[in-house]
Amino acid sequence: MSIERAPEADVVTEAWFVALDVDGTIMHEDGTIDDAVAESVARAVARGHLVTLATGRSWSTTRPVIEALGLAPEYVVCANGAITMRRDDTAPDGYVREHVETFDPTAVLERIRSFLPSGKFMVELADGYRLYTEGMTEWNLENAREVVFDELLDQRATRVVVTSLEHGLDEFFGIVDQMGLHHVSYAIGWTAWLDIAPDGVNKATALERVRGWLGVDAARVFAAGDGRNDLEMFAWAGSAGRAVAMGQAPDEVRAAAGEVTGTVGEAGLATALDSLP
Repeated sequence: MSIERAPEADVVTEAWFVALDVDGTIMHEDGTIDDAVAESVARAVARGHLVTLATGRSWSTTRPVIEALGLAPEYVVCANGAITMRRDDTAPDGYVREHVETFDPTAVLERIRSFLPSGKFMVELADGYRLYTEGMTEWNLENAREVVFDELLDQRATRVVVTSLEHGLDEFFGIVDQMGLHHVSYAIGWTAWLDIAPDGVNKATALERVRGWLGVDAARVFAAGDGRNDLEMFAWAGSAGRAVAMGQAPDEVRAAAGEVTGTVGEAGLATALDSLP
């Protein structure tokens, strides 16, 4: 993977830049966060480390996690790298969109639908508003509107989500392989859902940009995650710093990381964070 090196600010010599995935890393499937994890995050901040989130979530569903952890990072990476938020105390919710990557999802939506005619679709727009088709019931649908499929086309999107829960994961992998998707970045979730970002955009591209803004040396980056959408982030962090996979991560995700910690059920993130100086 090749990521353009970010221009450096004045270098911060001691702090680590810590990028944490949310679901399956910080948070359980039921939306809870172990006290041990929250306390380890607080200790890392108290030691001077720059802790932020790097997630596939939209900003509207990321902000409550930041608040639950008592964090106030300068930058937050959302939508698998398509949106980077910057702290701004004058903004209504304390953050503004600093960098947004969009694409026209028309071609990829039409191609996917030809393979998954019964699939459910959601498009997230640059301002965070979402359009979704009937049956997209597994997702937070606040700030969203149900539409017919054709209304998803000819938009400027930061993210597209496709689900096909009637397919098993292996079957879904096979269908995705047949699609031959080009000019988009995509990640496949734990179940049969596909998360699509603009071409060449992922958590790593956004985090490298933020690292340059913060002026942290590449050898002092730490990333933790559990999903296939963390693979690029692990390659980026592990090239000079540390990449940590959760214990329950798929085999290829654990293989991509330089380290493996306990599962989310074991509060494995706390053990990894407490290993930072």
